[in-house]
Amino acid sequence: MSFLVKVSVSACIIGLVTILAKYSPKYGGIVAALPLVSLLSLFWLYIQGEQSNNLSQFLFGVLYGLPSTIILVFIVAVALKYSTPFSISIILGISGWGLCLFLQKFLLSNMYS
Repeated sequence: MSFLVKVSVSACIIGLVTILAKYSPKYGGIVAALPLVSLLSLFWLYIQGEQSNNLSQFLFGVLYGLPSTIILVFIVAVALKYSTPFSISIILGISGWGLCLFLQKFLLSNMYS
């Protein structure tokens, strides 16, 4: 499937979610919390003919990244609630995300060694 088709369809979906969020932040957030990127990526990988094993590994990678993503969203939401500038909120969230991934890798590697 053409790269441009994938980008166009994906951009349209993200645009629709953004429009929904503009009119209803609560429902926009709920829809945005759906695993849109994961499902879109899975769909495009499937269409490209990836094997089931690769699709499974991709989804386990998504699960591995989920806790740190929750931390990122939580940090950014709390920072913005307390009027922290947007760019600082994002930097704090990304820092928390990276720290969570590092701790997760450290804890899991020590658990199985």
